[in-house]
Amino acid sequence: MNRREFLLTTGAAAALAPFARSQTAGATASAPKPAAGKPRAHKKGFMFGTLGGATAQKLSVLEKFKLLQAAAFDGVEVNSGMDQAEVLAARDQTGLAIPSVVISTHWAKPLSDPSPAAREIGLEGLKQGLRDAKAYGASSVLLVPAVVTKEVSYAEAYARSVTEISKAIPLAESLGVMIAIENVWNRFLLSPLEAVAYVDAFKSPMVRWHLDAGNVANTGWPEHWIQTLGPRIVQVHIKEYSRKVRDEKGPYAGFRVDLFEGDCDWPTVMGALDAVGYNGWLIAEQYRPPEFDDAGWLVHLSKKLDQVIAS
Repeated sequence: MNRREFLLTTGAAAALAPFARSQTAGATASAPKPAAGKPRAHKKGFMFGTLGGATAQKLSVLEKFKLLQAAAFDGVEVNSGMDQAEVLAARDQTGLAIPSVVISTHWAKPLSDPSPAAREIGLEGLKQGLRDAKAYGASSVLLVPAVVTKEVSYAEAYARSVTEISKAIPLAESLGVMIAIENVWNRFLLSPLEAVAYVDAFKSPMVRWHLDAGNVANTGWPEHWIQTLGPRIVQVHIKEYSRKVRDEKGPYAGFRVDLFEGDCDWPTVMGALDAVGYNGWLIAEQYRPPEFDDAGWLVHLSKKLDQVIAS
């Protein structure tokens, strides 16, 4: 570990202590709550990359957008690097909003890669995603910041990702598009306290958090992450996870359950979002059972999201 990595790592550890006391308490105590009996204002989104059924694979971007429109979704989270003209035409013809753009390079060319050339590709992918988001009217991009592996240590992932993301912040600020860090199974930023320290270390309102409820249910509770991250949350993925199925069939099998059939306590999750003042998008990234065709699945999922919002 070099001196920079040591300082970053020890600095993050030192930064964690105050959050359990003042930062978290302050964020939740002062947040507005919806009036009693007033319906929540969340809009329903869908993660475009998960529409991969046999029918959808043959459809154009516009045809997929029309399926989402017919199922009463309000918007769609697209991938970076798609044909901008095609996406804009689909958006304008269907009226679906695009709240978020997923960076398409962050797994293949992560910002933690040992290769400077690979990190450069990843950085350019992040910048392209920011430009795409601006073109579509999206408020943020979803970024997996780093991937820890046997070859890439935690400290290396931390130092490299901070360095590369910092290079994109001036562009994010000029475009008015936030870089939203997501919690995924990348063996990095494993607690909400650490997530707070990581985001706040950039000292820019353009680096925020994209919460995935299902991804943290394997080892914790999404409401705890919400309470700790508070106003740093700018987008939310709705996804179910079952620890029972995980224990029977393996870690990734835990995602293969419908909403309300796993360990995400949606009334508690929604109450936590209310408490921190989040009233933005709820974007579905949910397992599709094989018995559903694409159109039927989207209708089913849209109704399930209505139940989540009302819970």
